Amino acid sequence: MAELLKNPKEMVKVQAEVRRVLQGKIKIHEEDTHELQFLKLVVKETLRLHPPGALMPRESKEDCEINGFHIPRKTKAFINLWAIGRDPRHWDKPDCFVPERFEESSVNYMGANFEYLPFGTGRRMCPGIAFGTITIELLLATMLYHFNWELSGGIKPEELDMTEAFGFIVNRRHPLNVIATPVPIA
Repeated sequence: MAELLKNPKEMVKVQAEVRRVLQGKIKIHEEDTHELQFLKLVVKETLRLHPPGALMPRESKEDCEINGFHIPRKTKAFINLWAIGRDPRHWDKPDCFVPERFEESSVNYMGANFEYLPFGTGRRMCPGIAFGTITIELLLATMLYHFNWELSGGIKPEELDMTEAFGFIVNRRHPLNVIATPVPIA
């Protein structure tokens, strides 16, 4: 929601899609999300910029060398997923919210694309990817369908502070204060 409120053009676009596809429905179901292609792009882009866990712990199984550095067996390392998702070698305008970047892209959540790892990779990647993504899609679609959203306190989108507080999971440093106005269902 924070990225959509900071980027009103994207909010208008995704809200129009949700309301067109779900028109007249009172309750939204999982199968309804299959047609919400732009909403899926919004979720992917949000997870690129704001992975649920910023650091992915790993341990080397054997001695190896990476970029000229010797890594002994059993070395514990943290992979910075937040930085990978913002690496300018892999992403144009890496700090900008651009859901359309995934339109013609085969990059997905499954960990095969090392420039995009919001749920990790390998045997220890998050087992809840399917549950997590459908939950996010359903929640976001419901919120966008039933309400209009605006920032409270007269804050303009470009003034919205997107600073994050890092911990085991990544959160916003400051609460997101918004005004939700119900939309009548036609």
